[in-house]
Amino acid sequence: MASKPRVKLPKSASAGEVITVKTLISHEMESGQRKDKNGEVIPRQIINKFTVTFNEKPVFEADIEPAISSNPYFEFSVKVPESGTFHFKWEDDDGSVYETEEAIEVA
Repeated sequence: MASKPRVKLPKSASAGEVITVKTLISHEMESGQRKDKNGEVIPRQIINKFTVTFNEKPVFEADIEPAISSNPYFEFSVKVPESGTFHFKWEDDDGSVYETEEAIEVA
């Protein structure tokens, strides 16, 4: 159901610089409250957790509820003390996990 997540952040930064990270994942985020054309409830299927680590240390986390719109977008700021890798993880109700990584070089 979900496609490859998209992440945007600078490729490089100065030590201690605060950068902006933007993420987007295509997902319908079905709330479980709508009915199909036959009157049957469409089962809930949402991304319920989003986590970000930098060099294996947590930097951002969100528990997501059914009221969020489809294609969830998150933007946040984070201070980068050193070169490293951000790891992004989205977890779906059906057990699916979508992950991607982005590196940043700190001078």
